[in-house]
Amino acid sequence: MATEKSFRKSQLIAFDNVAAGHDGVLSDPSGELVIKPCKQSEIDFYESISAHPDVINHIPTFFGKISLGAETSTAQAAGALVLPSESDPEPPILHGVPGTLVVENAWAPSNGGRIHTDSAVVLENVAAGFKKPNILDVKLGARLWADDTPMAKRVKLDKVAEETTSKPLGLRIAGMKTYQGAFNFGKENATPDGYRFYDKTYGRSFSAETIAQGFEEYFQLTKGVKAKGVIRKVIRRFIEDLRAMESVIEKEESRMYSASLLFVYEGDQQALQDAFVTERDIITALNRKVSDDDDPTNGNGATNDDPTNGNGATNDDALMKGIGTANGNGTDADVNVEDCDDEEEEGEEDEEVKFPAIERLKLIDFAHAEWTPGQGPDKNFLHGIRNTTKILSGLAG
Repeated sequence: MATEKSFRKSQLIAFDNVAAGHDGVLSDPSGELVIKPCKQSEIDFYESISAHPDVINHIPTFFGKISLGAETSTAQAAGALVLPSESDPEPPILHGVPGTLVVENAWAPSNGGRIHTDSAVVLENVAAGFKKPNILDVKLGARLWADDTPMAKRVKLDKVAEETTSKPLGLRIAGMKTYQGAFNFGKENATPDGYRFYDKTYGRSFSAETIAQGFEEYFQLTKGVKAKGVIRKVIRRFIEDLRAMESVIEKEESRMYSASLLFVYEGDQQALQDAFVTERDIITALNRKVSDDDDPTNGNGATNDDPTNGNGATNDDALMKGIGTANGNGTDADVNVEDCDDEEEEGEEDEEVKFPAIERLKLIDFAHAEWTPGQGPDKNFLHGIRNTTKILSGLAG
């Protein structure tokens, strides 16, 4: 289904939630979209993803491609969408939303400098919906170059891998930002809005033996102390997401060189606590609704033969995965819950449930990714995912 958005080029703003540094990335005024300049190879990968439905859940939502600077006729001939120029008339309103830019059926880029191109992909901003998102970019793979990479660059990337955790573990912290609290401005390089940034040199300082310290820093844990409370819950959710992702990639035949894992979780501690409470309350209400809908006697004491309504969900976690999330590995999802009452009036709108943003994990950066039928799964990529899972398992205890 097409998503209708409209904005002029002059309204696009620099995107400030890039964990690993990538010049030229833009955002729309709402902050819900990321406009990432990219090469044709990355556009091709996103456009081919529909043939791999299991992978779709693990990447940012892809809305389409646009041209940031080409002439309209040229861009349209290439099949791209075009941002209206400043001299164009105001866009029409469609369903209450300005509708010039219509893109059809995923976040933050990692590494590299500015890409000199007018082409860009429009992606979901994975960090949208969080009050203070803590963001971590983990680059995967011991081999970081694709087959078409020039020899000089291969040598350079091999040297980086050899000198960092990329070679032994198949992963490297490429960058991150964590919320320290507004009162910490000036302490440990915290910015006025309370964030501390870690660039690529930070991740390159670790060895295979010390890399867990970087993840401890991301989750703001005391060195050598296991996670507790809500942070432990967050880490365990990331572990579940990593295992689901691993299961999917094992069944695909692809090569994703220099792709990354993008971790995001709520960095404001009070907001994180509140989000878990809100989520629990929503699940309780949904459980109650499912129970009511399964009772054909309308509460007179009779029981339904199948208390799970045929989906096997008998606890809150199962409900979250089967009903409460739109993509199976994130929160903040819009969910339609249908009322099964036969006496429901026609035309009554489905109840919309919005889960709070707690954590999200997505695969990103596909400039050197392709599908490779007949070549088997991407062992280089899977090696990094598995070691990331081991590290987080160690933190969670």
